[in-house]
Amino acid sequence: MIDSNTFSQLQPLPCPRPNNRRQWVIAGPCSAESREQVLDTARALSRMGVGLFRAGVWKPRTSPDSFAGHGRIALAWLMEAERTTGLTASTEVATPEHVVDALNAGLRWFWIGARTTANPFAVQAIADALAQHGTSNITILVKNPINPDLELWIGALQRLYNAGIKRLGAIHRGFSTFASNQYRNDPQWQIPIELKRRIPPLTVFCDPSHMGGRTELIAPLSQQALDMGFDGLMIECHCNPATALSDKEQQITPTELQRILESLVVRNHNLASDNLSELRQQIDLCDDQLLDIMKRRLDLCCAIGRIKKDNNISIVQAKRYDEILKQRIEQATQLHLDPQFVQSLMQLVHHEAVRLQLDILNNSHHDDNPKMN
Repeated sequence: MIDSNTFSQLQPLPCPRPNNRRQWVIAGPCSAESREQVLDTARALSRMGVGLFRAGVWKPRTSPDSFAGHGRIALAWLMEAERTTGLTASTEVATPEHVVDALNAGLRWFWIGARTTANPFAVQAIADALAQHGTSNITILVKNPINPDLELWIGALQRLYNAGIKRLGAIHRGFSTFASNQYRNDPQWQIPIELKRRIPPLTVFCDPSHMGGRTELIAPLSQQALDMGFDGLMIECHCNPATALSDKEQQITPTELQRILESLVVRNHNLASDNLSELRQQIDLCDDQLLDIMKRRLDLCCAIGRIKKDNNISIVQAKRYDEILKQRIEQATQLHLDPQFVQSLMQLVHHEAVRLQLDILNNSHHDDNPKMN
């Protein structure tokens, strides 16, 4: 568990273009496909005022038959784009060899992809490679792991921090799910919000391209991210998306990116007012009441658990639980609450009630059978 000292020496990320509100937009193609494609896209983005350029050199593709990037040769294209446009170039690294090649080419901004973040061995190997080559001017962004595991995400950040990387950031690109919905990767916004709460100085980007998987979702997801206080965006941008060798469905042109950026509303997240303070006080009061009611409900569940134990009744009563769930969902609909939200809430409450009743049963068994201790 991290505490206030875990990331105490975290440094602000270097500003690529001071006094430019687009400084924290990282844009560029999914893959560096050719020198011409890289330079054409970079020039267009530079004219727009974007400060950070992205392009995949090594691509971790699901199928071995898919385009996996040009590798080392493409690093020279990224560095040429950096020198000629003033953009700061960045690419994904997944192995120690990638790190060495990219550093030797002159790159100093990298990101770690979702599949790599999910593998602590791989992250540690990258951290060790960076530590061996010096970390004073290196910036690393860490994408969330494929599955919604906040501790794994934080663990990857810690491994890099412990290796000496003090300019760290995170990229939220959504989470894989078996459930069918409109997104390529489900946002599950509560997870990056909790990440920011636990590591306040961390710069957090949103990747609406991978999150949505379709170009029409980039604008609304970008606005949602800004509304929730994300520090920046990473958006896949290609000079000719129709010919892209990877993820063409989620890449937009520089012109489309310009239109999206001009449409975004940047909120003031620090402004306070008397009305806002009063409403927050009312929310605090509601939270106090909710917790008091929750305590009373769980106390009743414990009382029921003791009766079940005394009368040898099974803990889980599926029929009763199903009746409660249906009733609460009907009530939610009548109260204009989201039924899915209420269902999830009741499932959490039921899970806690079952846990408490099992504790009562097990503790009673221990008391009755001292030899089991």
